[in-house]
Amino acid sequence: MGTITNHPKVNLTQTRTYCETLKSDLKETFFPDNPFGGFKSLPPGRRVWYGLKYYVPILEWGPKYTLAYFRSDLLAGLTIASLAIPQGISYARLAGLPPIIGLYSSFVPPLIYAVFGSSKNLAVGTVAAASLLLASIIENDVTYAENPELYVNIFFTAAFFTGVMQAVLGFLRLGILVDFLSRSTITGFMGGTASIIILQQLKGMLGMTHFTTKTNLISVLHAIFHYRHEWRWESFVLGICFLVFLLLAKHLKEKMPKLFWVSAIAPLLVVILGGLFAFLVKGEEHGIPIVGELKKGINPLSIAHLTFKGKHLSVALKAGVLSGFLALAEGIAVGRSLALLKDEQIDGNKEMIAYGLMNVAGSFTSCYLTTGPFSKSAVNYHAGCKTQMSNVFMSICIMLVLLFLAPLFKYTPLVALSAIIIVAMIGLIEIHEYKRLYKVDKFDFIVCMAAFIGVVMFTMVIGLSVSVGLSLIRALIYVARPATCKLGNIPGTDIYLEMKQYTDACDVPGVLVLQLTSPIYFASAGYLRERISRWVHDEQNKRDKSEADLQLVILEFGGVTAIDNSGIGMLFEVRKNLEKQGIKVAITNPRQEVAEKLVAAKFVESLGEEWIFLSIKEAIAAWLFTLHEAINKEVQV
Repeated sequence: MGTITNHPKVNLTQTRTYCETLKSDLKETFFPDNPFGGFKSLPPGRRVWYGLKYYVPILEWGPKYTLAYFRSDLLAGLTIASLAIPQGISYARLAGLPPIIGLYSSFVPPLIYAVFGSSKNLAVGTVAAASLLLASIIENDVTYAENPELYVNIFFTAAFFTGVMQAVLGFLRLGILVDFLSRSTITGFMGGTASIIILQQLKGMLGMTHFTTKTNLISVLHAIFHYRHEWRWESFVLGICFLVFLLLAKHLKEKMPKLFWVSAIAPLLVVILGGLFAFLVKGEEHGIPIVGELKKGINPLSIAHLTFKGKHLSVALKAGVLSGFLALAEGIAVGRSLALLKDEQIDGNKEMIAYGLMNVAGSFTSCYLTTGPFSKSAVNYHAGCKTQMSNVFMSICIMLVLLFLAPLFKYTPLVALSAIIIVAMIGLIEIHEYKRLYKVDKFDFIVCMAAFIGVVMFTMVIGLSVSVGLSLIRALIYVARPATCKLGNIPGTDIYLEMKQYTDACDVPGVLVLQLTSPIYFASAGYLRERISRWVHDEQNKRDKSEADLQLVILEFGGVTAIDNSGIGMLFEVRKNLEKQGIKVAITNPRQEVAEKLVAAKFVESLGEEWIFLSIKEAIAAWLFTLHEAINKEVQV
């Protein structure tokens, strides 16, 4: 049999040792961004210093800090502090915690993040979704009314487990796990959570004192109407006034972005004006409940109050892990989206370490879970922050409030906090995103709605679990049922493209070109064997008698990034079955990882090295040459 000898050959002789392969795979899995790539050329002492700067970013940007940065960060810090005070109190109430803990959580964690965080735009604080998720899990074990001290301690313990988990994931560079919370899942979960939170705020809007601890729609609506005798029109009217003011401030920011600061300080104004009003009219006596006493002083140590015994341990662990994953996904997504606006990049694994350390430190100092909330971070960005120092200035403001002003917030009406939360939550129900998902990807829309409906109708955990489960099923389907397509030649070129997409692409007489576009593993090997057989069968049936019989099947391997033993076995079977039918098999453009295994498994020896090519063009040319040689021999005979 003749062969072409002057075309470039696929390199099948270069092989790597197992250690080299393992090292390469681990590097691509855990260090895709190659953070330590420039370390090799440095002396040992410099490597340690650069490694320290990698894990403690303040050592990188701190020495370069300027007066101009100081002015910008100070303004941004004051602005986000004005938002942190009402949000801290509101979200603590949402979690069923004493309001002062919300202020504690805006003091210590931002200081830790300023040292270890890599995002210049992120503003640290508590978030509504995680607050409600924590409360929904912990209240199944104990409520604040039953045992206030234990309830609060479980929150601190959950924050500790959150921090440990986040830091471990960061150090082990397992940020890939967070990617299983898809954007569709987060969008649906946040929307469903926001809807429930808005309904729950009717308790505060109506001045009610009794309510359900459950978070599903039916239970919340039942509680609202079951306790309708507690409704107070005074509280409702005041709440409507606050809502109108906050919505007008938000609308002003959308129409005139430069006036973003009006929307940022509006919640604080609502708290101050509401407190003055409640104090002057003695609101508590007229159906307007107030926050109540707030202790003066900075965070007390809580390390001795962490709960690591009995059934409470499992509850704290569950709450910490679930809310921790949610907080990670939200915080990293916010940090990355804001970094893109400044053409910057952040390291997700470094962010995990920073979140973990700040949550562990927070659990020791009377704080519950914190992350990077979108609302506060967006305000920080628009306020012109330059570095992480804006978080430090915010913490200093909160410290001053804790030391001197905390008791003044005693008269804050609960309806003011409810109005603040409602307006914040409205922005999380992204109707336009739901419409976009429906147009772009119906399955992503189903994943999103599964999270939304699961949260609204059942529980937050069920909604999150169902949505993540559907996402994983989809990923597994992609693995087990990879796409294959038939390629055709674009007339007048050497280009081969998918014939279904490019209708002007033409068949090559006697040749079937199939493109495999994914790794070939045990889960997909059987499907690919059957799919290739069906392609061949369909091709043979559709060819007219006037056309040449199918004589060559080319498998384009450019998209096959890996193959296992089952996949190699499938190739042996395909080759054997096709050659029984008089059809030759050729492979084009195999990657190094794949080629090494095909050589080691002796598939290349079985197929023939001369039938492995760099391109489809060369494969067809070699086949035509071989065919021509065979015809010449027959003529000579």
